Amino acid sequence: MKLGVITDGISRDLEHALKVMNEHELEHAELQFVWDKEVGDHSADEIKRMKSLIKQHGVKVVSITRHNFVGLPIRDTTVESEAYKTHMEGLKRCIAMAGELETDTVRIMSGRKEMIIFGENGAEQWVASTGSWDKLLELMQPPLKLAESEGITLAVETGNNAMITSGYLARKFIDDMGSKNLKVIWDIPNTLYCTDIPYPDAYDQLKGHISHIHIKDSVADIARATVRFCALGTGDMTPYLEKLAGAFRKDGFDRVICYESVYRPTGGTFEDGFRESFPVLKRLFG
Repeated sequence: MKLGVITDGISRDLEHALKVMNEHELEHAELQFVWDKEVGDHSADEIKRMKSLIKQHGVKVVSITRHNFVGLPIRDTTVESEAYKTHMEGLKRCIAMAGELETDTVRIMSGRKEMIIFGENGAEQWVASTGSWDKLLELMQPPLKLAESEGITLAVETGNNAMITSGYLARKFIDDMGSKNLKVIWDIPNTLYCTDIPYPDAYDQLKGHISHIHIKDSVADIARATVRFCALGTGDMTPYLEKLAGAFRKDGFDRVICYESVYRPTGGTFEDGFRESFPVLKRLFG
């Protein structure tokens, strides 16, 4: 299977992150924060430098992974809202950057989470954010039309603070939007926070619609609204890792599995967390 990493999880110093990738024979880099900026905010000269470093270290870019449309209050946002327009401009810059760095994938997020989107037998009136799903579809039409015109894939991430929090909702979003230019970044641990079952449920729902995968590990305490990141294979992902690895092999899964290095050991660094987790990543999916 193809393995990669979100580079700023090692270091925002791209050259250092790429050296660590070479050390671990990782060939796929996902770009989110580079140096002191989020992707989509870099100058032409900075992008040229990125391209040179990426070529020098022999890696390929998986995705331009900006937080496009993150945190937007869906029911209170329109395509004329200033915040929405700002996100659209950021998306346009990401699409241009994707072309420069030879990837066809740009991440989008799905606004701010509504706890209950659908309801029945009275719940639709009292506790559900009725209409928020249709509003999400409406707001995502312009980004998708832009992606179609530019030949880019938009990859919506399953987020624990977003409208799309599960395999079911990601698949529903893809089906409802109805475009071949839309796929999902399946961040598996994020979906655990909303009690999703990664395998077999979410995997069966998402097969054929995955752009790439984000993997990490954590322990969630939903009642206390708390998450603690931990080394891969020591948290809530443990019951699913071997099953997912077996399913990926059986099905010939050919998308990149990107380690999201957000675990920082006590007294250590995020790079230390990467080095601690990498052997497990390699054993399972390498």
